[in-house]
Amino acid sequence: MKNNIRVRFAPSPTGFMHLGNVRAALLNYLFAQQHKGTFILRIEDTDEQRNIQEATLQIFQDLRWLNLRYQEGCDAGGDFGPYQQSERKHLYDQVLVNLIELTRVYRCFCSPEILEEKRQQQIAAHKPPRYDRTCLHLSSDKVQRKLEAGLKFIWRFQFNNNQLLDMHDLAKGTITFDTQHFSDFAVTREDGSHTFIFANFVDDYLMRISHVIRGEDHTSNTALQLALYDALAVKAPTFWHLPIICNLEGTKLSKRDFGFSLGDLRKAGYLPEAICNYLAIIGGSFEQEIQGLDELVKNFNFSHIPSSSGIRYDVEKLTWFNHKWINKISNDDLCERIKPFLHASLPQSKTLDDAILSKLVEKVKSELHKLEDIAKLLGFYFQEPVRDNALLTLAMPQEKIEPAFEILRTTATQCSTKESFLSEIKSAAKTAGLSIKEIFTPLRFMLTGTTHGIGIQDLLEMLDFNVVQERILKS
Repeated sequence: MKNNIRVRFAPSPTGFMHLGNVRAALLNYLFAQQHKGTFILRIEDTDEQRNIQEATLQIFQDLRWLNLRYQEGCDAGGDFGPYQQSERKHLYDQVLVNLIELTRVYRCFCSPEILEEKRQQQIAAHKPPRYDRTCLHLSSDKVQRKLEAGLKFIWRFQFNNNQLLDMHDLAKGTITFDTQHFSDFAVTREDGSHTFIFANFVDDYLMRISHVIRGEDHTSNTALQLALYDALAVKAPTFWHLPIICNLEGTKLSKRDFGFSLGDLRKAGYLPEAICNYLAIIGGSFEQEIQGLDELVKNFNFSHIPSSSGIRYDVEKLTWFNHKWINKISNDDLCERIKPFLHASLPQSKTLDDAILSKLVEKVKSELHKLEDIAKLLGFYFQEPVRDNALLTLAMPQEKIEPAFEILRTTATQCSTKESFLSEIKSAAKTAGLSIKEIFTPLRFMLTGTTHGIGIQDLLEMLDFNVVQERILKS
């Protein structure tokens, strides 16, 4: 028996993917997978003036990168296409005809200027701004004369204002809307195109969407769309209005907040596994936080969803997840993901043997929080570091720096192997009254330009001994 669970992610290509988009796509995907249903990608591209040409392709690429695979969509096919709104006008026209026949829509000839003037008058009179149904009461003769005069019009939906409409929300249960608080809304524009409210409804209706999972900012749209379902006497889907993602101050996440854009996170080297993992558990309670998509499909509890109106995004927590995932994936996989970041910052790394790169990455992965960090962590391997002596004076007593330098220079000149060098500097440091830290800190500084990070044993394994000697003697 075919499963009737059908959900969709329906972005508009008017901008590029941000965390709110990603979370909506992710939760639709998890819901479909958990219920063995169908996950659909639909592109809502009817706003020609705001569409960005590259954005649609980027949506495809982003979902593939996130590993959120859809079964139906523009580039996947399916029985309910087309999957771009710009190709579905004939379907919207058919449903509009049905509403005309049911006398649930009427022509409205009021110009935008007249509507705005009425709106301002209502506000000034402390009344809720809503359409006053001027055109609903036009006689058929008046309508015909206006049409013959070439006046522009829109089709407007007629509410039944003595009705209660129920919406079932996965998080909040049943929510009832009293239609007396809503005014007749536009389903078309003057150019004959269809509004978002209407096109979105028709798509969900004809694509047999069973559950609509989208942002809480669409709740008011849902009330209008429930009226459309009711007018056609068809069952409305179940809804889940996702809480808005806020920053730590509690205000809606925006372009000013780092990580708002998925592109920013990709460029910084956040892994798709970490992003999905974090966005799935944010705002909830999970005994085990680190989970891949398969685990999330199994463990996400759609029966007990928090009903909060906002969830707070913490980039430090996301970075923690990223660090965990960097250390979770295989070293070979990590190396392949690191290469673009390493090559972009250090072109000389392009000729590095994969086996050597793997060994280098293994040494620094515990310090790696974002993939872009790799250039800073491994920069010393490819080029002699710039050393700022002020850093060293902050890390150890100044009077001990020169004695340590002298020991390191003398020992580097006398020894021919890393093993003998390491043994000798420890012995000489002890004789001079220096601690291991007071000899290792300046050595690390000479080799990497930093006073903390990679262990000395690892550094000596990573660098050829002749390079170690050269850098010590130049310091």
